Amino acid sequence: MNETFEQRLERVEQRIAKACQNAGRSREEVRLLAVSKTKPPEAVREAAGCGLRLFGENRVQEAQSKIPLCPPGLEWHLIGHLQTNKAKIAARFFQMVHSVDSLKLLEALDSHAGTTLPVLLQVNVSGEAAKFGMKPDEVAGVIETANRLQKCEVHGLMTIPPFSPDPEKTRVHFRALRELRDRLQQETATPLPELSMGMSHDLEVAIEEGSTWVRIGTDLFGSRN
Repeated sequence: MNETFEQRLERVEQRIAKACQNAGRSREEVRLLAVSKTKPPEAVREAAGCGLRLFGENRVQEAQSKIPLCPPGLEWHLIGHLQTNKAKIAARFFQMVHSVDSLKLLEALDSHAGTTLPVLLQVNVSGEAAKFGMKPDEVAGVIETANRLQKCEVHGLMTIPPFSPDPEKTRVHFRALRELRDRLQQETATPLPELSMGMSHDLEVAIEEGSTWVRIGTDLFGSRN
């Protein structure tokens, strides 16, 4: 018998609550971002019917056609790689961008945003050649430039660690991001409260290391279409 969305959501919620308890953190400190990439508007409608309001998309073009068909009043976050030439569309459709990986992209978003746009800087803490993201030593300069921009506000950092079937192996990368964030707050005198890290298979480790946004797709919506 197939599980309902409500049952899958309940299981994810239980995992988040238990991880928060184990880490001595309040459940309210961690937000669940439902990653609806490749899923149709009907799936988003079902999730919204179960009380979810925060949704993540990977591709601007997919979101551009999907969001108008979804229920109103939802908050949309871009979590995938964004090309600078699509910054104008992204600034229109998304309420937050988790994947700002260059100063050039940050400035493009700032020029197109109609209102304040919270962003997270994507950092390649593992140094993987195939991954997008800034090098850790580039981030301070980008934050200092961001502090002079009109619309974009840097609220924290995001990372995607190398995939490992053993969630414990991702801990070192999540910890590195948190330690980088702590150091940058001191160096730049900029509050950086948000850490976007952790997905379906490693959310517990991410929460133990300080995540404030877990990006959950597969365990809510099933495997990708």
